[in-house]
Amino acid sequence: MIIFRTPAFLRFFFPNLLWRVSTEAKEIYLTFDDGPVPGPTEFVLDQLNQFNAKATFFCIGDNIRKHPAIFSWIVNEGHTIGNHTFHHLKGWGTSTEKYVANVELCSVEIYKQSSIIESLATDHQLLFRPPYGRIRSKQINALASKYKIVMWDVLTSDYNQSLSPENCLRGSLRATRPGSIVVFHDSLKAEKNLRYVLPRFLHEKAQQGFIFKSLSYSVASHQP
Repeated sequence: MIIFRTPAFLRFFFPNLLWRVSTEAKEIYLTFDDGPVPGPTEFVLDQLNQFNAKATFFCIGDNIRKHPAIFSWIVNEGHTIGNHTFHHLKGWGTSTEKYVANVELCSVEIYKQSSIIESLATDHQLLFRPPYGRIRSKQINALASKYKIVMWDVLTSDYNQSLSPENCLRGSLRATRPGSIVVFHDSLKAEKNLRYVLPRFLHEKAQQGFIFKSLSYSVASHQP
């Protein structure tokens, strides 16, 4: 069985990570991992624009390097940028030193391609999401002073190629609530489900009165 909403015990054991934004307002925080990638990322940007939606893109540094024009499009549309390591590393099985260095390498690429983060006040933290959600306590501690580590309340599992688009949509809609941080992937692996689910998800939640917001660089609130 696929679990779309993050189990409460994970939020209990890692309370300093951001799982959900604390709000009762009809707000959803869409996030997109693994881009920028030609095709999927451009599709996402078009869909978001149709619904006047803002989102947060957790970008892989090497993809930013390879596709700077698409990255610039994300920035110019007013979306928030997050760090997703340079090489999409799993924290488990990777030394803390190597992991942190790879995160920093991604930040260097973000700075190189965009001035959006250079203008932040020094008391704001950059946003970081660990690939696969796999990160060890030592890695969390090593990154905590500079990065706000963002997890999720709803995982759409759009990358799961054995999951039908209809079930992906149904489970994602049911799991999403006010303040949910929802994960999609602007990747080739997720593209089939993404192209079916995202426009329908946006339409259904907009019909219910929800708005779609990006995470702030200074966001620090969370809710179990």
